[in-house]
Amino acid sequence: MGGGGDKVPGQYMGWWGSLGSLPQKGVTSYALAPNRQKPMAGTVYNGVFNTFRRFRQSVLYVIPPFVLGYYLMDWATKRNEFLNSKEGRALYAEKD
Repeated sequence: MGGGGDKVPGQYMGWWGSLGSLPQKGVTSYALAPNRQKPMAGTVYNGVFNTFRRFRQSVLYVIPPFVLGYYLMDWATKRNEFLNSKEGRALYAEKD
């Protein structure tokens, strides 16, 4: 791969990690084959707690508008039913 000698611009120095210098001694690297890894390790456990944490952090941004919208719609529905009832028409009828 790399090698000694003078390096000039545009000259190939070798792949990353062997840029023209001697290899290091005493460095040990370990690798695990992709088929021996557990890519889904901890997914269910961490997913439950992460979902709970995210729900807890966003509940105050989501619930109040829904509660307000529910009560507003409930009031509007009851008001509409009253105004279209016999009593509502009698109460708010235009005086002729």
